[in-house]
Amino acid sequence: MHDRRNTGRDSERERVVRARRAVAVVFTAHGAVSGSFATRIPWIQEHLGLSTGWLGVALVFATVGAAASMPLAARLSHRHGPRAALRVLIALCCAGVALPAPAPGFGWLCGALFLYGAGLGIADVAMNAHAVQVEERMGRSVMSGLHGMWSVGALLGGATGALAAHAGLDARIHLALAAPVLAAVSVAAARRTLDVRAEPGLQEPPHFALPGRGVLAIGAIGFFAVFAEGASMDWAGIYLRDETGASPGLAAGAYTAFACTMAAARLAGDAVVRHLGPVRTVRISGVLATAGGALVVAASTPPVAVAGFALVGVGIAVVVPLCFAAAGRAPGAPGQAIAGVATLAYASGLAAPAAVGWIAEFTSLSVSFGMITVLLLGLVAGAGVLRPAPAGPVAGSPADTAGERLSPEG
Repeated sequence: MHDRRNTGRDSERERVVRARRAVAVVFTAHGAVSGSFATRIPWIQEHLGLSTGWLGVALVFATVGAAASMPLAARLSHRHGPRAALRVLIALCCAGVALPAPAPGFGWLCGALFLYGAGLGIADVAMNAHAVQVEERMGRSVMSGLHGMWSVGALLGGATGALAAHAGLDARIHLALAAPVLAAVSVAAARRTLDVRAEPGLQEPPHFALPGRGVLAIGAIGFFAVFAEGASMDWAGIYLRDETGASPGLAAGAYTAFACTMAAARLAGDAVVRHLGPVRTVRISGVLATAGGALVVAASTPPVAVAGFALVGVGIAVVVPLCFAAAGRAPGAPGQAIAGVATLAYASGLAAPAAVGWIAEFTSLSVSFGMITVLLLGLVAGAGVLRPAPAGPVAGSPADTAGERLSPEG
């Protein structure tokens, strides 16, 4: 009897570890979609003859599509099962990357970007909901590492796209080839994820529901982090050029430093969270990010500014993964709470570049990043909302079936 219980635990352990690896592949593919598309935006702009302003308007449609689709993820997972929903949604996400490049005009581009963003957004919620299930069954933090794999995918997709652009490959051909490859890899991985269905008789999540105060508080922490991320991604190079007199090559290095330190910190973040817990981790992260922002504002030479942006990347790296994990533990439907946090985060990513630009228009970029530095202090002040609830058995988890959660060595 004892051996049979141990065999059951080993089998469950292997199933969850396999699911974690599968979800990591899905996160990587999702990141590769974003990275692949980002590198071909200049081609699309040149192909359609769009000004910077009109291109900015078109790109807003991607964020609007993402925000509009996110609340639907929980409903689809409830109705069709989380594994089947993830397979379909990640396939649509990958297919969507091929839509914008063939657009024959501005209106078509806006529609294509809306669909592309909708695929990204709804798949984002679905894969984070799976990540929460895996983390619950592992009994330890894995969310940061999974988001680190997203960053790795974005860097790989970006590198591939840069090579394609350097070779003069038409973006329509490049993205049409990338879409089925990424879809095939991610769908195959999604077949090996967990399929934890809702309890029989549980009411289907609504199409849209206002998030509760707890979810809003978690979303606010994510908002601060993504605001700094979006501003740094879009304005780091310009900041170095205009505020420190950096050359174009060195200015471009600011984003590279930011992205690389952020990816590395996410990959290492789970070990830190296990040792310190989510609240202390985010408070320390907030201090590091604030220090990085202060360095950026005070910088008069390019190396200091690059170091500041790198430190901001380290400081905000684990915040969004921990927000998703906290949302998944919130009362109610986890997918719905994750969608609420994700929508706030996407809204922040949409608002940040424009807000930085408008503030700089009337003052300076230094003042804009001074405002971001103040926002980053909110991570220190508000980290307590990420405190885990007292542990208890999770329905259908190893705590129910085997009497204990998986050990950290799982």
